[in-house]
Amino acid sequence: MTAADLIATLGARALQTRWLVRAPIRLYRAGLGFLLGTRVLMLEHVGRKSGAKRYVVLEVVDRPGSDEYVVVSGFGPKAQWYRNIRAQPRVRISTGRLRDAPAIAAPINEDDAADALEHYIRHHPAAWKRLRSSIERATGQPVGTLPMVRVRLAR
Repeated sequence: MTAADLIATLGARALQTRWLVRAPIRLYRAGLGFLLGTRVLMLEHVGRKSGAKRYVVLEVVDRPGSDEYVVVSGFGPKAQWYRNIRAQPRVRISTGRLRDAPAIAAPINEDDAADALEHYIRHHPAAWKRLRSSIERATGQPVGTLPMVRVRLAR
C-alpha cells in the first residue's frame, strides 16, 4: 500500500466516524467556530420529520459572491442534511466570524456544480488531492457526481 493509499483509506474511515465528523459542531456551538476559518461552515437545518434543529459542518467548495457559499453533499443525495434542506431550505450558517446568520439553501444544477468544483481544484490543489480519494473511498462515488448546494445569506 502506498502512502497516498494509506492516507485515502484513513481519510475515508475518518469521514465515516460519526463522533469525529461531528466534533467541529461543538466548536461552533461554543462560539469558537472562527478557529476553523472560512473554508468550512456550520449549517443549521431542520429535520424534515422531527422538526428539530440539526447541525452539520461542511467544507466550502466555492464563494461565487460575498453572500454565497457552495458546499458539496459528500455522502450524496441520501445525506440527511441534504434531504432536510430540500424539504425546508431556510437554514442558518456560521463561518469565520459570521454566526447564526439566516440563509436559503438550494441544490445547484450540474453545470454550476462542475464550475464550483473546477474552482476548488484550481484554488486548493493540495486539499483536492487529499480529499478526492478519501471522499470517493468513503462514498463509492466520484466526487464530480455528488450534489452541491448554494447557500445564500438572507438579507
